Amino acid sequence: MSLQAALDALGDPVRRRIVRELAGEPDWARACGTFAHLPVAKSTLSHHFGVLRQVGLLEQRDEGARRLNRLRRAEFDERFPGLLALVVEEPEGA
Repeated sequence: MSLQAALDALGDPVRRRIVRELAGEPDWARACGTFAHLPVAKSTLSHHFGVLRQVGLLEQRDEGARRLNRLRRAEFDERFPGLLALVVEEPEGA
């Protein structure tokens, strides 16, 4: 994964919000369906999850009818130290 790909993925405010919300939850605690409050269509939300998966920020696993998410914080921090902390600490709406 390149720095440019990571920055492109984190450049979208919806994806940053997904990352911030996952950062406040235990691994595998949030299903994709729990993000329905975000102001995008379900198909667009799926696209955002796919982008985050492709750059290595997110891991997903299926559990029954739900798809659970885990923020790959340690792995991402090893590759890009401090970048994820900036996103997580960003004030909402900034």
